[in-house]
Amino acid sequence: MTLNIPAIEAQAELHHQYLLGLELMVATREGPEVVGDWMFRLFRRQHEDKFLSSFRKLGLDGLPDAVACAKYHVLSNGVGGVAVEYMEESDTKAWVRFRYPRWMYDGAVICGVPVEASRGFLRGWYGQNGVSLGNPRLGFVCVSEDMTGQFGLCGYFREYDHDLTEDERLVFAPDERPPPFDPAKQPEPPPGEWNAERLAKANRNYAVEYIRNGVRELVNVLGRERALELCHLAARLTGLQHYRHMAEAVGGRDGGPEEAAGFLAAMFAGMGDECRVDPFDDGAVLHQTGLRIVRGLEGAERDTLLSCWIEIWRGAVHSQRMFMDVDCSVSETGLVWRVTGSSR
Repeated sequence: MTLNIPAIEAQAELHHQYLLGLELMVATREGPEVVGDWMFRLFRRQHEDKFLSSFRKLGLDGLPDAVACAKYHVLSNGVGGVAVEYMEESDTKAWVRFRYPRWMYDGAVICGVPVEASRGFLRGWYGQNGVSLGNPRLGFVCVSEDMTGQFGLCGYFREYDHDLTEDERLVFAPDERPPPFDPAKQPEPPPGEWNAERLAKANRNYAVEYIRNGVRELVNVLGRERALELCHLAARLTGLQHYRHMAEAVGGRDGGPEEAAGFLAAMFAGMGDECRVDPFDDGAVLHQTGLRIVRGLEGAERDTLLSCWIEIWRGAVHSQRMFMDVDCSVSETGLVWRVTGSSR
């Protein structure tokens, strides 16, 4: 099936916004320490799932570890649409600098996320690179952070001449500055079929993985009941707030149940899911199969994530002018959505 690039891009942005909304909700409802712990767990899971496998795919084997790690962060973030620059001082010291606007704290969100969130993901990922590579001398030095009003997230991977303790794998040196940027020395991904559709899918998958892992790890931090309370509310609000942007991307119309079901089908195509819409007198039924959002998950993890994801689309439909009811049931092959005019 040929996918529609605007729908793929709309799904990428939707999941990005859901992550940002959930970050703010956890920070404001549960506090800085909790969001920091959540970010640590989320990025450690992302690291364990993706780092070494992506490291090899990006053609970084055989390079000095500090250089390879810095290039990894430029290339992997670049695939997800995140601008990062690379500056190499030596085989044992290589810099990365994230440029604004920051993907992780898009727009005014950066004003509401505490520094604990940033330090959580630095510990969860950057401080773990040497461990994953089997190099106990490799650490990360952070020279600038986002929430402190410096010049954005920036630092360098350094290979020391001694093994590092756990506390030494991530340190802070706010008075240091990176060397000059040289555009000619920026790493390039290995040659391959990186056409527009593949890049759009990679960008979507980048954002979707944060939600897949983020919901699971928030359950581990807060417990299932409280995590679902926040995840459901953030999902509903994201759908409500973001509907117009999505509709503009996929040609959706603010109308009745049939138009709402058509909008859902167009958006679900951006996930690679198959959809069929069957209108009836006062509503429409949409049959959705594929469910990329929970691909590879089973049991409670699958049910938890799916319940959160469904709330996004309830919010999107409820954002429209006509009041509508949205019922969603799980079938053997996917989801069945029933959209009707509201009886209330």
